[in-house]
Amino acid sequence: MDTRRHKQSMSELKLRRLMEHNQRLREDLARPRIRVSEASASLIRYCKTTKDHLVPSVWGPVGKHEDPYAPQNGGKCCVIQ
Repeated sequence: MDTRRHKQSMSELKLRRLMEHNQRLREDLARPRIRVSEASASLIRYCKTTKDHLVPSVWGPVGKHEDPYAPQNGGKCCVIQ
């Protein structure tokens, strides 16, 4: 009788694992997808239209007010005497 109960619990465990795996597959299937060509075109468009201040050879020199990496002069320091 104990063997039957063990087999039943193993079967229930296998069923539960299969159901969980099936649910993960359904979620994966429902995930929105786009074609590789569309993703590539979007990435190329982003790279062409978004200025990268760390590549001045492509975008030209950047003014101090436009450069997010330039040190900010407006901040005040605390001096201890």
